[in-house]
Amino acid sequence: MASEDDPRQAKIAKYIDENLKQVFSELERDDMPDQIIDLLSVLRAQDQDHKSHK
Repeated sequence: MASEDDPRQAKIAKYIDENLKQVFSELERDDMPDQIIDLLSVLRAQDQDHKSHK
């Protein structure tokens, strides 16, 4: 990562970190499309079925 001796690199790294956190925070708040939610439900059911047959 950035060297502690280089304040410019540290400032750049901090800027990148803050922006990545903001982007992922916004993505986390977005609603998932119904198709994705339905797919996750199907996959969870298959996983439970697979686990119960072991």
